[in-house]
Amino acid sequence: MRIPKAKHDNREGGQAGDGIGLTDQKRRGRGRPQLRADEETRALIVEAARYEFSHCGYATTSMDSVARRAGVSTKTLYRLLPNKAALFEAMVTDRIDRFVSIVRLRACEGGDVEAALTEALQVCADLMLDGEVIALQRVILGDSDKFPDIAETFFDKAITPTQNALANWLRAQQKRGVIELDDADAAAGMLLGMLAMQPMRSVMFGHRLPPTQEERAQRASTCAKLFLSGCRR
Repeated sequence: MRIPKAKHDNREGGQAGDGIGLTDQKRRGRGRPQLRADEETRALIVEAARYEFSHCGYATTSMDSVARRAGVSTKTLYRLLPNKAALFEAMVTDRIDRFVSIVRLRACEGGDVEAALTEALQVCADLMLDGEVIALQRVILGDSDKFPDIAETFFDKAITPTQNALANWLRAQQKRGVIELDDADAAAGMLLGMLAMQPMRSVMFGHRLPPTQEERAQRASTCAKLFLSGCRR
């Protein structure tokens, strides 16, 4: 016996007589807000933005493309981050905030100063020599003439906090009495240059691939030894 249409719809999750099955309901429900915390949604958006900005450039990246990659609606995206400038800033500050907290933790730890500095520099190298971060800087340099605000944002929200975090680490070691420095801020800038400048330029100019985790760790160890040979008490 043939099953009446209304009963068939009820068995599939639709209302009797409305002709809407379970598959159609799922399709219709895609636009509804998901039961996910804003913090988790924001993290997904930031990761999507990092990919889009570093691979497509600032000018080409759109709010729609970020929303699609993050798997959220544009309405949700605009509610959490109202424009592309805010999205770019959130993408930059997200990783930097985590980086600063890690370096601050390293400064609170005692023990061998060389091992501690090597660990702190490894965190710096993981941030500065990451492939997407280097690609992002290439994009910023290319787009800064048309969008000068993105260069300013990156300098204020990424470069300056990175150097400040390392300078604060050095001051903490000064207070412990294990190193001597005339200017912790200048020393931090020199140390970061020694750590990252040469490999970063090599990647940006297409001479090599981004350093591996092992290569970053080795460079951090070498830089720590060289630096401490001039300022360790």
